[in-house]
Amino acid sequence: MRDEENDPPRTDPALADAVRLVMVEPTHPGNIGAACRAMKNMGLHQLVLVNPLRHPDPEARFRAASALDVLDGARVVDTLAEAIDDCTLVVGASARSRRLPWPMVTPREAGRRVIEEASSGPVALLFGRESSGLTNEELARCQLHLHIPSDPGYPSLNISMAMQLVAYEIRMAWLDAGERLPEPPWDRPWADSAGVEGMLEHLDSVLESTGFLDLRDPGLVPMRLRRLFFRTRLDQVEVNILRGLFGRIERIIEQGGVVRREKSDPGRVEGAADSGAPGADQS
Repeated sequence: MRDEENDPPRTDPALADAVRLVMVEPTHPGNIGAACRAMKNMGLHQLVLVNPLRHPDPEARFRAASALDVLDGARVVDTLAEAIDDCTLVVGASARSRRLPWPMVTPREAGRRVIEEASSGPVALLFGRESSGLTNEELARCQLHLHIPSDPGYPSLNISMAMQLVAYEIRMAWLDAGERLPEPPWDRPWADSAGVEGMLEHLDSVLESTGFLDLRDPGLVPMRLRRLFFRTRLDQVEVNILRGLFGRIERIIEQGGVVRREKSDPGRVEGAADSGAPGADQS
């Protein structure tokens, strides 16, 4: 018999809806099924598969066992952008050090960050290919890199095991937080991944048009600027302001001189409309 008073609480639906586990190009359907079990054990159900090699597949259904609802509800997309563009926090699992160090977290730290941010917007945790993990380009879409401190004598983890560890730490962080999600930590919504990517592409264009950077041989400058903005965490208003600034610079270049601000429009951030970004909030 179940003791209802002593049973562990069910995961908050708001948390389960906000947290997204993403498998990038998985090759073994058994791992997909095992990942579904790992997620359901911890009360999570949002699974996204990016260009899986074999899906659907009987082996995945066999390995999913009683988590077929998670498997059947998995969203399949062609590109990573489709999986994370609407997310305000993206964490990528990485077992390898990179040429340019990135903010690194353990599963425990990642669990706490997820709980802190899940009330602000969707959060994605990325897991790469069984043979090679995530590419440098994919990790560059992540604000944080997640490293599981396994024994260096045998550091390799099966992908579903890694997902189980991370899902467990998310649940433990939620329990430690009193089984609730904290209020959003900022006065404006965080910018989503698509908004930040658009801003960074706009920045690259301005850097090239001003002669500051040659995109044919940019070195590590764009990646360092990306890391800077990821450490800073931009909200939607800040992205709009920056897009307006970049648009203003482009207009000045096009007109060959300084374009002064119109006195009749003191509340407008110049260039926001020119950039294609929404008007910036001045409050």
